[in-house]
Parts: sequence; C-alpha cells; structure tokens
Amino acid sequence: MRRRPGLSARLKLTLSYAGFLAIAGALLLAVVWVFLLRYVPDNSQGLLGIAPNRYLLVRVFAPAAALAMVFLLAFGLLGGWILAGRMLAPLTQITDAARMAGNGSLSHRIGMKGRQDEFRELSDAFDAMLGQLQSHVAEHQRFAANASHELRTPLAISRTLLDIARRDPVRDHDELLERLQAVNTRAIDLTEALLLLSRSDRGTFTRESVDLSLVAEEAAETLLRFAEQRRITLDVTGEAAPTSGSAELLLRMVTNLVQNAIVHNLPTGGTVTVHTEARGDTSVLRVENTGHRVPPELVPTLTEPFQRGTERVRTDEHAGVGLGLAIVHSIVRAHDGTLDFVPRPDGGLLVTVRLPGTP
Repeated sequence: MRRRPGLSARLKLTLSYAGFLAIAGALLLAVVWVFLLRYVPDNSQGLLGIAPNRYLLVRVFAPAAALAMVFLLAFGLLGGWILAGRMLAPLTQITDAARMAGNGSLSHRIGMKGRQDEFRELSDAFDAMLGQLQSHVAEHQRFAANASHELRTPLAISRTLLDIARRDPVRDHDELLERLQAVNTRAIDLTEALLLLSRSDRGTFTRESVDLSLVAEEAAETLLRFAEQRRITLDVTGEAAPTSGSAELLLRMVTNLVQNAIVHNLPTGGTVTVHTEARGDTSVLRVENTGHRVPPELVPTLTEPFQRGTERVRTDEHAGVGLGLAIVHSIVRAHDGTLDFVPRPDGGLLVTVRLPGTP
C-alpha cells in the first residue's frame, strides 16, 4: 500500500529538538522579565539624575534577547539534525538489513557493536530472526529436493514398466500390473505423508480433549496383527493421560512410533511397550522397543525427513517412505510438546513424548 510522502523521522526529531530549545529560551527570558525587569522602577533618579530605568533596560535587553532566540533556534536546528542522524544511524543499518532480507539475502547480519541499548537489542533480535529464517528456508529447500527425488523414483519405475509392457506385448501382464500397483501405492503413501507433514507444520487443526491412553490402545490394536506376524510382543500399559489437540494427528503420531518400534525390532521375539501417564500438568507417552543398538550420533538425525535406519526391514504392507519420525516430530511440535530419543544399553530405543496436559 503506497503512502503519501511525509516528514522523515530525522527531520521530525530535529524540529522537536529546536522547538524544545526555543521554548526553553523563551521561558528563560520570561523568568528574567518576571523576576528582574518588572521590579525596576520606570522613573528612578540617581544621585546625578541619571539611573537605569525599566524603559532603558527593555530597549537594551530586547534586541539582545531576540538575537539570542535566533541563535538558539539555529543552534537547535543544526545540533538537532546532527544528533538525530547519530541516534538514527543504527536504525538505518537495521532498515538496510531488512531490505536485503526482503530481496532474498538471508545470510547478511547486522552485527551491531557498542553498548547494550534499545537499538542493540533490536539488532540482535533481528539477526536471530534472520538466522532462524535462513535455517527454515534451507530445511524446506532440502525437504523439497528430497521429496522430489522420492517422488521421481516411483514415477520413473512406472514409466519403465509401461515401456516394457508396450515393447513386449506377450509379457505376463499380471506381474506388471502387480508391480505397478505396488509402485503406485508407494507414491500415494508418500504424497499423503507429505500432505500430513505440511498440515501438522501449519498447525491448522481443531483442538479437542484427547486421552493418550485410548489413542495408544487404538494404535496397538491396529498394528497387533503386524506385530504378531513378526513374533513381537506388543503391550500397552499405564493410566489416563489427557491432553488437548487433534485426535487424528495424535493417533498418527502414536501409530508411527509403534510401527517404527516394530519394524526396527529384533527379527523375531522382540518386545514393544507403550506406556502412558500423567505427571502434574504434563501427559507422557513412552514407546520402548528391543532391537539393534542405535549409535548415539544417529539419534539427532532420526527426525529428519527421508532418513531411514540402516537396519530397517521393509514389508509390502507397511513400507515406509522415510517420513514417519519426521511426521511425529512435526505433530509433537504443533501440539507444543517435546520429543526425546534415548538409545537403550541392550539395544533398541526409548521414545518419550511430553504434551501439555488438561484437567
């Protein structure tokens, strides 16, 4: 929205300085008149008949006072212009940095020196904001590149299968259709995961009262058959853990955690324990599984998109797309919670989710 041009902040401050200085000079002259000149008699006579009177003093004082007022006004304008420029210099640096950021340069930092004052605090806050924006933009660019790569793979496979079917009409079409269906299913799962991740990042959902213990039981019931196929014991324990949020997103969060615990478990005979409890004003969900040892340096990368564990076993029914824990992290963050990963000494992982509780 275009605005009409007006006075600059520097000119406004200059006029303010000069105006205050002129008012102070006028007040000083008024004090001189009220407390000095008014008490001088009009027709006082001295020893020789000559003495200062009010008329003579006013004739002498008035031109000097006018000259002093002109000097004060000029001095106020000049000094105010210089002082306003020095005071607003940090604001000019911040404005230049904001303009550069608006043009796409997020790597520039103000780095203001000097003592801590309001401008220094604003500069430091602006630099911190630029750092966060740069980090988020880089993360989104990396995510978009990874998503494009992941989506390109099933599409390329589909095109190859279609080319094979066109060039070799006598080939078994049932096999090609089955492979196309599997590839298409993976592409759909990846697209749905990307949409869910985007939705949880935006935080556009209606909040309602949700009990994590009931959500855990529902997720465990859904994945019970999958756990039994892998001969893994799935237990749900604990007590009611009420929180506020989206029941659909929280169910997806718990389902992803339990599925990840099953997939990354021992080949056979492992265990997965889901525990819920309420601690004061916090609702806690813990998912613990046996399995291979998790290197500590791998823990910070678990929630990055398209990061898959080296020991992951893929299945047709629950083939992952590398977004499971990234979606979990996004849902937890959207619900103002925390997510912690702790490798178990004997192998496996302990995942703890803490969400704000409700009475």
